[in-house]
Amino acid sequence: MFQRLLTICAVAFLFTACETASNVAGDSVSGSSSSSATAAGTAAATAAATAAGTASSSESSSTTATQMSDAEKLAQVGNTVYFGFDSSELAGEAQATLDRQAAFLNVNPTIVVIIEGHADERGTREYNLALGDRRAVAVRDYLLAKGLNAARVRTVSYGKERPAVSGSNEESWAKNRRAATVLN
Repeated sequence: MFQRLLTICAVAFLFTACETASNVAGDSVSGSSSSSATAAGTAAATAAATAAGTASSSESSSTTATQMSDAEKLAQVGNTVYFGFDSSELAGEAQATLDRQAAFLNVNPTIVVIIEGHADERGTREYNLALGDRRAVAVRDYLLAKGLNAARVRTVSYGKERPAVSGSNEESWAKNRRAATVLN
Protein backbone atom coordinates (compact mmCIF):
# COMPACT_ATOMS: atom_id res chain seq x y z
CA MET A 1 0.00 0.00 0.00
CA PHE A 2 2.80 2.40 0.93
CA GLN A 3 4.61 1.70 -2.35
CA ARG A 4 1.49 2.50 -4.39
CA LEU A 5 0.99 5.75 -2.52
CA LEU A 6 4.64 6.66 -3.05
CA THR A 7 4.38 5.83 -6.77
CA ILE A 8 1.25 7.96 -7.16
CA CYS A 9 2.95 10.88 -5.40
CA ALA A 10 6.01 10.54 -7.62
CA VAL A 11 3.89 10.54 -10.80
CA ALA A 12 1.91 13.55 -9.57
CA PHE A 13 5.13 15.40 -8.75
CA LEU A 14 6.60 14.60 -12.17
CA PHE A 15 3.43 15.75 -13.93
CA THR A 16 3.40 18.97 -11.90
CA ALA A 17 7.06 19.61 -12.66
CA CYS A 18 6.44 19.14 -16.38
CA GLU A 19 3.50 21.53 -16.32
CA THR A 20 5.54 24.12 -14.43
CA ALA A 21 8.31 23.94 -17.02
CA SER A 22 5.72 24.25 -19.77
CA ASN A 23 4.18 27.36 -18.19
CA VAL A 24 7.56 28.95 -17.56
CA ALA A 25 8.54 28.42 -21.18
CA GLY A 26 5.29 30.10 -22.28
CA ASP A 27 3.64 27.06 -23.84
CA SER A 28 -0.15 26.99 -23.90
CA VAL A 29 -0.40 23.57 -25.51
CA SER A 30 -2.53 21.01 -23.71
CA GLY A 31 -3.46 17.40 -24.18
CA SER A 32 -1.25 14.56 -25.37
CA SER A 33 1.35 16.83 -27.01
CA SER A 34 2.03 18.54 -23.68
CA SER A 35 5.23 16.61 -22.93
CA SER A 36 6.73 17.23 -26.38
CA ALA A 37 5.74 20.88 -26.17
CA THR A 38 7.37 21.06 -22.76
CA ALA A 39 10.57 19.61 -24.14
CA ALA A 40 10.50 21.99 -27.09
CA GLY A 41 9.73 24.96 -24.85
CA THR A 42 12.49 24.05 -22.44
CA ALA A 43 14.93 23.61 -25.31
CA ALA A 44 13.90 26.99 -26.73
CA ALA A 45 14.30 28.66 -23.34
CA THR A 46 17.72 27.06 -22.90
CA ALA A 47 18.78 28.15 -26.37
CA ALA A 48 17.59 31.69 -25.72
CA ALA A 49 19.43 31.83 -22.40
CA THR A 50 22.57 30.48 -24.04
CA ALA A 51 22.34 33.03 -26.84
CA ALA A 52 21.83 35.84 -24.33
CA GLY A 53 24.78 34.66 -22.27
CA THR A 54 26.93 34.42 -25.37
CA ALA A 55 25.99 37.90 -26.50
CA SER A 56 26.72 39.44 -23.11
CA SER A 57 30.10 37.79 -22.77
CA SER A 58 31.38 37.89 -26.34
CA GLU A 59 34.85 39.01 -25.26
CA SER A 60 35.42 36.02 -22.98
CA SER A 61 33.87 33.70 -25.55
CA SER A 62 36.27 34.85 -28.24
CA THR A 63 39.18 34.28 -25.86
CA THR A 64 37.90 30.79 -25.09
CA ALA A 65 37.41 30.08 -28.79
CA THR A 66 40.99 31.17 -29.47
CA GLN A 67 42.31 28.92 -26.70
CA MET A 68 40.26 26.02 -27.98
CA SER A 69 41.55 26.49 -31.49
CA ASP A 70 45.13 26.66 -30.18
CA ALA A 71 44.53 23.47 -28.19
CA GLU A 72 43.05 21.80 -31.26
CA LYS A 73 46.01 22.91 -33.36
CA LEU A 74 48.42 21.56 -30.76
CA ALA A 75 46.53 18.26 -30.73
CA GLN A 76 46.78 18.07 -34.53
CA VAL A 77 50.53 18.70 -34.35
CA GLY A 78 50.80 16.04 -31.65
CA ASN A 79 50.64 16.78 -27.95
CA THR A 80 51.71 13.44 -26.48
CA VAL A 81 54.95 11.49 -26.67
CA TYR A 82 55.44 7.98 -25.33
CA PHE A 83 58.34 6.36 -23.50
CA GLY A 84 59.73 2.90 -22.98
CA PHE A 85 59.49 1.05 -19.68
CA ASP A 86 61.35 2.85 -16.87
CA SER A 87 62.83 5.31 -19.38
CA SER A 88 62.88 9.04 -20.00
CA GLU A 89 64.78 8.72 -23.28
CA LEU A 90 63.08 10.27 -26.30
CA ALA A 91 62.67 7.80 -29.16
CA GLY A 92 62.74 8.87 -32.81
CA GLU A 93 58.96 9.09 -33.09
CA ALA A 94 58.81 11.23 -29.94
CA GLN A 95 61.49 13.55 -31.33
CA ALA A 96 59.53 13.95 -34.58
CA THR A 97 56.42 14.88 -32.59
CA LEU A 98 58.41 17.35 -30.50
CA ASP A 99 59.91 18.89 -33.65
CA ARG A 100 56.36 19.61 -34.85
CA GLN A 101 55.43 20.99 -31.40
CA ALA A 102 58.49 23.26 -31.39
CA ALA A 103 57.66 24.58 -34.86
CA PHE A 104 54.06 25.25 -33.78
CA LEU A 105 55.12 26.97 -30.56
CA ASN A 106 57.78 29.07 -32.32
CA VAL A 107 55.12 30.34 -34.74
CA ASN A 108 52.79 31.12 -31.79
CA PRO A 109 55.02 33.03 -29.35
CA THR A 110 52.23 33.91 -26.90
CA ILE A 111 51.36 30.30 -26.07
CA VAL A 112 52.63 28.99 -22.73
CA VAL A 113 52.57 25.23 -22.17
CA ILE A 114 52.81 22.76 -19.32
CA ILE A 115 54.54 19.45 -19.91
CA GLU A 116 52.82 16.74 -17.84
CA GLY A 117 54.97 13.71 -17.06
CA HIS A 118 53.20 10.39 -16.48
CA ALA A 119 54.13 6.80 -15.64
CA ASP A 120 52.34 3.47 -15.69
CA GLU A 121 50.99 1.88 -12.51
CA ARG A 122 54.03 -0.27 -11.80
CA GLY A 123 56.41 1.03 -9.16
CA THR A 124 55.91 3.08 -6.03
CA ARG A 125 54.13 6.40 -6.02
CA GLU A 126 57.35 8.25 -5.22
CA TYR A 127 59.37 6.48 -7.90
CA ASN A 128 56.73 7.15 -10.55
CA LEU A 129 56.51 10.83 -9.59
CA ALA A 130 60.28 11.09 -10.09
CA LEU A 131 60.07 9.17 -13.39
CA GLY A 132 57.24 11.41 -14.61
CA ASP A 133 59.36 14.43 -13.71
CA ARG A 134 62.34 13.07 -15.68
CA ARG A 135 60.07 12.54 -18.68
CA ALA A 136 58.60 16.04 -18.48
CA VAL A 137 62.08 17.56 -18.11
CA ALA A 138 63.35 15.55 -21.11
CA VAL A 139 60.55 16.99 -23.25
CA ARG A 140 61.13 20.51 -21.91
CA ASP A 141 64.86 20.30 -22.57
CA TYR A 142 64.23 19.09 -26.11
CA LEU A 143 61.83 21.98 -26.80
CA LEU A 144 64.28 24.49 -25.31
CA ALA A 145 67.02 23.12 -27.56
CA LYS A 146 64.70 23.86 -30.50
CA GLY A 147 64.59 27.55 -29.58
CA LEU A 148 61.68 27.91 -27.18
CA ASN A 149 61.95 30.44 -24.36
CA ALA A 150 62.20 28.70 -20.97
CA ALA A 151 59.60 31.07 -19.51
CA ARG A 152 56.99 29.55 -21.84
CA VAL A 153 57.44 25.93 -20.69
CA ARG A 154 56.58 24.55 -17.25
CA THR A 155 56.75 20.95 -16.09
CA VAL A 156 54.69 18.89 -13.68
CA SER A 157 54.73 15.20 -12.81
CA TYR A 158 51.63 13.18 -12.07
CA GLY A 159 53.42 9.85 -11.85
CA LYS A 160 50.84 7.08 -11.98
CA GLU A 161 48.04 9.24 -10.56
CA ARG A 162 46.40 10.21 -13.88
CA PRO A 163 46.40 7.23 -16.24
CA ALA A 164 45.22 7.81 -19.80
CA VAL A 165 43.99 4.22 -19.98
CA SER A 166 42.93 1.94 -17.16
CA GLY A 167 44.11 -1.64 -17.21
CA SER A 168 46.93 -3.84 -16.03
CA ASN A 169 48.40 -5.08 -19.28
CA GLU A 170 51.27 -4.05 -21.56
CA GLU A 171 49.01 -2.15 -23.97
CA SER A 172 47.58 0.01 -21.16
CA TRP A 173 50.96 0.54 -19.53
CA ALA A 174 52.49 1.67 -22.85
CA LYS A 175 49.78 4.33 -23.28
CA ASN A 176 50.31 5.60 -19.73
CA ARG A 177 54.10 6.04 -20.09
CA ARG A 178 53.85 9.49 -21.63
CA ALA A 179 54.46 13.20 -21.51
CA ALA A 180 51.57 15.42 -22.59
CA THR A 181 51.88 19.04 -23.66
CA VAL A 182 48.89 21.15 -22.58
CA LEU A 183 48.12 24.85 -22.83
CA ASN A 184 48.60 26.84 -19.66
